[in-house]
Amino acid sequence: MLEQLGIKLIRVDLPFRLNHVNCFLAEGEHGWTIIDTGLNNESTRGVWNEYIEDKEITDLLVTHYHPDHFGYAGGLQKLTGARVSMSRIDAEAGMKAWTNKFIEHIRSHYETAGIPAEIADQMTRNTAEFKPLVTPSPEIDHYFGEGEKISIGRYEYEVIFTPGHSDGMVCFYNEEKSVLFSADHILPKITPNISYWFHGNENPLKSYLFSLKNMKRLDADLVIPSHGKPFHGANKRIDELLQHHEDRLTETIEAIKEGSTVYEVCGRLFRPGLTVHELRFAVGETLAHLEYLRYAGECRRETRNGQWFYIK
Repeated sequence: MLEQLGIKLIRVDLPFRLNHVNCFLAEGEHGWTIIDTGLNNESTRGVWNEYIEDKEITDLLVTHYHPDHFGYAGGLQKLTGARVSMSRIDAEAGMKAWTNKFIEHIRSHYETAGIPAEIADQMTRNTAEFKPLVTPSPEIDHYFGEGEKISIGRYEYEVIFTPGHSDGMVCFYNEEKSVLFSADHILPKITPNISYWFHGNENPLKSYLFSLKNMKRLDADLVIPSHGKPFHGANKRIDELLQHHEDRLTETIEAIKEGSTVYEVCGRLFRPGLTVHELRFAVGETLAHLEYLRYAGECRRETRNGQWFYIK
């Protein structure tokens, strides 16, 4: 089906448990379009050098600012001169998320979450280690608009804003073929990470659940995700994701007990032995669920000695 759409899937390796990201290369009337890039590292550069050496790359579409999608955008732009497009929200996030000032603030956020000092230091260093993997930053030539039409391969796609996994993530949908490039909004085997880290959308899980329900109106047949293999039946998978978060919210409210920090609740929800990188995601997701429950009136939050405590 991808071949019929005029699209080639480029699997780019990642040095994590989630060991790859799907990027895409599509030939249009006036040149080639790339969707997402991978990290800026030797492995990624080698992959793209192989595919672009004999092609005129005119456009680079970035679905969101997370490193595995945005990281090599600046490098590819320098190599190809391609026009880079992404949402304004995520473009701004991508330009500041790995600055020294921003990373310095992260350390205090970890303290607010009740993370022990030594672990908080490790998590802060882990974030800082991404800086060379996401620089140089691209020059953003175009900001996507909701409902905008863009050409990818042989067909035209609608830009759909799907906040949740990131505040400004976009997906691409073609009604004629009922095809959805779902980015990290809908994944076939794992649940997308929905995290809150004291900046941006204060209730990202609410936004994510709304985005999922809104996506059901499309009833997309073929889903082309950023991780895992393409699959059929978007609405069936959406229902599974909605049920997962309903179950997770029940588990989260039970894990609060008589008053707990974010870190304590995280320890009850996730298995032990997470890497520092994985722990960052686990704590962020725990906080997103706690804040959803707080806004829904199912728990309250107190600040004690600079730490947030959640109380049923």
